[in-house]
Amino acid sequence: MELFSNSYFALFLIILVGFIIGRIKVKGISLDVSAVIFVALVFGHFGVIIPVDFQYLGLVLFIFTIGIQAGPGFFGSFKKNGRELAILASLLILSSSVITYLIYYFAEIDKSLCIGLLTGALTSTPGLAAAIDTTGSPLASIGYGIGYPFGVIGVILFVSFLPRFLRVNVKDAEAHYKKEVSAGFPEILKKNFIVENENVVGKTIGELRIRYMTKAVVSRVMHGEVAITPSRETVLYKGDIIKAVGTAEALSRVRLLIGPETETEIPLSTQYDVRSVLVTNKEVVNKTLGQLNILNTYNATITRIRRSGIDLSPSPSSKLQFGDKLIVACNKESVEQVNRIFGDDDRRLSDTDFLPIATGIILGILVGKLSLNFGSFSFSLGLTGGILLTALILGRTGKTGPVMWTMTGAANQLLRQFGLLFFLAAVGSSAGSSLVSTFSQYGVELFVYGIIITLVPMIITTVVARYFLKMNLLTLLGTLTGSMTSTPGLAAIDGMTDTDAPSVAYATVYPIAMVLLIVFVQILSLI
Repeated sequence: MELFSNSYFALFLIILVGFIIGRIKVKGISLDVSAVIFVALVFGHFGVIIPVDFQYLGLVLFIFTIGIQAGPGFFGSFKKNGRELAILASLLILSSSVITYLIYYFAEIDKSLCIGLLTGALTSTPGLAAAIDTTGSPLASIGYGIGYPFGVIGVILFVSFLPRFLRVNVKDAEAHYKKEVSAGFPEILKKNFIVENENVVGKTIGELRIRYMTKAVVSRVMHGEVAITPSRETVLYKGDIIKAVGTAEALSRVRLLIGPETETEIPLSTQYDVRSVLVTNKEVVNKTLGQLNILNTYNATITRIRRSGIDLSPSPSSKLQFGDKLIVACNKESVEQVNRIFGDDDRRLSDTDFLPIATGIILGILVGKLSLNFGSFSFSLGLTGGILLTALILGRTGKTGPVMWTMTGAANQLLRQFGLLFFLAAVGSSAGSSLVSTFSQYGVELFVYGIIITLVPMIITTVVARYFLKMNLLTLLGTLTGSMTSTPGLAAIDGMTDTDAPSVAYATVYPIAMVLLIVFVQILSLI
């Protein structure tokens, strides 16, 4: 049909059919968005090829949004779990390289063909570039073409069905991951205390340096029957009741400093207000609470910061991020001024500024083109690595001058979904065009070897991660796809969870795996 020669029509038809098939569940299992690539394979086999420009457009958007989302948590995750993740990535690349060498040695397959098979099984274009440069043989490209189709499909199938094989509920894994993340941010509590310690009676809150000494925030003080929002000049008298907000440890220090806990409540004054305020004013993003100094200026106190579903205890050094929800206690006449400072406009959360997106992608492409020379071979991050690294740094930075690098969750999710659908459709149609012809030319043997190089290292890595390192399932899935340098694999698990666990793990191990694979390609060519 003439319609199928129209790339736009074919692209969206593949996406439509993929979505329909992806929603079909068999015993509770569905392919979800990854079904798009399987539909694309069929279209590709019948000669319907999506132009490669769509592939790169989708790849760029998908990887950039992944990096921007993972950036804030990436560096903390690397410090916490970097060693474990690096070990797993090294294990996967090492085991796949050893298997490749054994195939070359015992099956007597041409070495260049085997090296190409390795890079195809791990879907690594930088690895293929290194293989072609090192071997100087066209057989490397042929091997890549043989290993690549199952390298794409096999990783998707493996990570999609792994939760069922391990008998792990994804929702339980999500809850466990959120608990692990929250462990670094203790629960924020509020309690009332009676001023009885003679050492604090008659002194001001500023003199006592309560926030510095205890890490808790005094949000209210009641003297007699009058409740007020405290300032640094507020004097504490014996019998006063204060409301303090902070962690259990912080509140225990308040008890030691001030006096015993009490169940007596402090009533809200008609002039007093406690409300949540959204940070949507770009001028305050990346500024600390100490710099804003709203306590002295407006007699307002921030008692907690809610960020990504976690309550944080504020301090003068706390930096604000776009979308933070602040719990603010202040006098009613100051409410409008405080709202104006922080923005408190939920409509701004749905705005998407394409200037930082375009700028970030251009920077990423340029970074990916930088090349480092190491004697006989050179290394560059390439398109994927350059954009991923740049997006991670920008996501962590948050803001540079007037430019906000971060995106709202809704905007990020929309662009990511848009990108991965284009990417999967184009990659699948390209792989499908040569799948049958390659199979006919080289037979079953080389395909089987490619399958072994793809699956066995993932199985080995899964066993070590789950039964020796006790790794969370979602982190494991991201580690597997990152170690296999498989963007389609990450796309397959992206819809499984609302957490950033797979993305953070993927972003952590991807550059490690890419460098290691290039190194092992060099080693195999010299053996």
